[in-house]
Amino acid sequence: MSRGVVPIRDRIKTIENTKKITTAMKLVAAAKVRRAQDSVMATRPFSETLQSVFGGLINRLGGEAMDLPLLTQREVKKVTIVVITGDRGLCGGYNSFMIRKAEARFKELKEQGIEADMVLIGKKGITYFQRRGYPIRKTFDTGQNPNSKQALAISEELLNTYLSGETDAIELLYTKFLSLIASTPSFRTLVPFSASDITKSGDEVFQLTSDEGKFGVERTELDAAEPQEFPNDMIFEQDPLQIVNSILPLYLNGQILRTLQESVASELAARMQSMQSASDNAGQLAKDLNQQYNRARQAAVTAELSEIVAGAMALD
Repeated sequence: MSRGVVPIRDRIKTIENTKKITTAMKLVAAAKVRRAQDSVMATRPFSETLQSVFGGLINRLGGEAMDLPLLTQREVKKVTIVVITGDRGLCGGYNSFMIRKAEARFKELKEQGIEADMVLIGKKGITYFQRRGYPIRKTFDTGQNPNSKQALAISEELLNTYLSGETDAIELLYTKFLSLIASTPSFRTLVPFSASDITKSGDEVFQLTSDEGKFGVERTELDAAEPQEFPNDMIFEQDPLQIVNSILPLYLNGQILRTLQESVASELAARMQSMQSASDNAGQLAKDLNQQYNRARQAAVTAELSEIVAGAMALD
């Protein structure tokens, strides 16, 4: 066999092995998306109950609850930006989109004369902003399976920062999960809370589906939980205002956990698409190299036959 054919054959084998790896990584990411979806569904009953009780207490207290520190709007002189990125790469533009969004928001606040610092969640964002000297208050890893303990550590840091007066507002930048092929960097004010947003905001849940080997996502919109009815003659063991004040940190913890889960799902979906694109490109490259290999082998065989014929004619 011609020497020019062997390198092509070896390259085809390498590309086919790479395609197997990227396909396996896609399937692993799909399995993790399912796990993320199960985690979201597991937290729904608690979130609905919390929203229902909070709504009932707000209706009972009226405007009295607006005096709570976490519900009080104050003049904004400093903002803490919470940025959620991933711990790993190989997920397309997932991390770069969020980093650019955070940089743009930081610049916007500076232009308005508002001081800002950052709480970074995810190694990619931590590495980027640390190298560029941004003011960083605290850092956390994202992980692939966010849990309530991780969310609690983050929410406690944010609550302590806000209640101590070190910041006047906390903004959250995360990636909203839309589908397996689409996600969008999202922005929201996390603290101070808005009582109307808590009681009236609905929710969305997603479910990974497969049809003939193709993955898809079904989204379901859920209405806000109805406020719980408390009889007028009900006697609370604790002051209802204290109950509301203790519910708000739980609500913040739930919101942090939910956005972590949604961000991880977005990262995994981006990784699925990246690995699918890599697999498709590897398949096309292997096809092109096979054609090149066949042409090279045919040319080598033709050359050998020509040499044999020429040698036979020389002997005659």
